[in-house]
Amino acid sequence: MKKILNPRALAGGVMILMILTFTPASALTSATYESETIRWTNVKREAHDKHPVKPQTCADRYAEKQAAWLASHRKLKHQNMGTILDACDFTSVSENIAYGFSSGRSVVTAWMKSPGHRANLLKGNMRWIGVGAVQDKNGVWWVSQVFGTR
Repeated sequence: MKKILNPRALAGGVMILMILTFTPASALTSATYESETIRWTNVKREAHDKHPVKPQTCADRYAEKQAAWLASHRKLKHQNMGTILDACDFTSVSENIAYGFSSGRSVVTAWMKSPGHRANLLKGNMRWIGVGAVQDKNGVWWVSQVFGTR
């Protein structure tokens, strides 16, 4: 007796295989990475009784620009904080930078393990945040996180 395959069942199996085969290795976008970084920053801040930081356009512009610079030059370098103070009308500013972390959660976790980055992340007077996350040509994430207060 011959077994006859149900064409619908076969088509469903092929469709699942096609989805698994053609799904990009990293579907994470810069916007998702950045919003996840802000969310996890606030999770950590709130766990340490700090006010949450809110996205701010000027800080974000500088974080985005710096992340793009980091990715294109493939090296870590802090930007001029004085420029951000003046341009964004902040009274205090700080920055965390990193590369090689696959998500916003993982970069925040790493920053929390580094005394200087942790201090920036938990600085109580900070109220605003900007985050830039850019992948280089090899798919490595480069991140800048700018904090500010007025």
